[in-house]
Amino acid sequence: MGEGERGYCGLRTVRQGRLVHLAGTPQRGVLEWYRDPLPTNCVADWVCAGSREAGYHNLAVFYSSCTLDCLFCQNWHFRKTSPTAGDGVSAGQLAEAANSRTFCVCFFGGDPASQMLHALRAADKLAKKGVVICWETAGTSNSRLLDRAVTLSLETGGCIKFDLKARDEALHLALTGASNQRTWENFARAARRLSERPDPPLIIASTFLVPGYVDPPEVAQIARFIARLNPDIPYALLAFAPHFYMRDLPRTSVHHAEAAEEAARAAGLTNVRIGNRHLLSGDY
Repeated sequence: MGEGERGYCGLRTVRQGRLVHLAGTPQRGVLEWYRDPLPTNCVADWVCAGSREAGYHNLAVFYSSCTLDCLFCQNWHFRKTSPTAGDGVSAGQLAEAANSRTFCVCFFGGDPASQMLHALRAADKLAKKGVVICWETAGTSNSRLLDRAVTLSLETGGCIKFDLKARDEALHLALTGASNQRTWENFARAARRLSERPDPPLIIASTFLVPGYVDPPEVAQIARFIARLNPDIPYALLAFAPHFYMRDLPRTSVHHAEAAEEAARAAGLTNVRIGNRHLLSGDY
């Protein structure tokens, strides 16, 4: 970065030759949060403990920044948020939002990887209050920070939901603007700790079925990688809806989703689910 320019996530800049953090520190996060009644439409809803806690809620923490630039982003509106607008939310303030009916917290966005120091500090405080810690991420964070996130989920009964967008690196670059190397390294790193707590599952994988791009053969590649680590890792196949720069594409079809599910099972996975079925179409 040059003087006055911002980094990829928009949260750091250079002033007078020094790197300055605009947000993402424990003192200042750029985010929104809300109370989401349980059970909710969590990516892991068919295997997570929270889906059985009716009457409680999930503290949904939406970070307004990301480490990727996905053409099909389903939550692109965070890009309208300035990292310098307002006072932000400290990790302590976020933790204070939990009350006696807060069963779990999920850090997502955007992506918590873009503000991991803030998320981890808040998660530490929430864990001490007895809140289950979960994450939804593309897995691009520093590996040592990921280790801390995994430990918090292990200790509290939570999970990490990895959004695996593509196995083929060229396809991943085209769709997201970034390499997927760190994602796969971090996914494998987290999977090594599965034996520390078999149930509920520590890791859940998911993939958006983008028409014309993420087809059954691509899903098969992803599934083979997952199966080599542990064939019982839950895998959710998510329906795509037209968004952001891919508004001209159709919704994922029933045929596409069912063929992808069959490919994932044929690759060796034992727990595969089609999510967002209400979005599926008959368009192709």
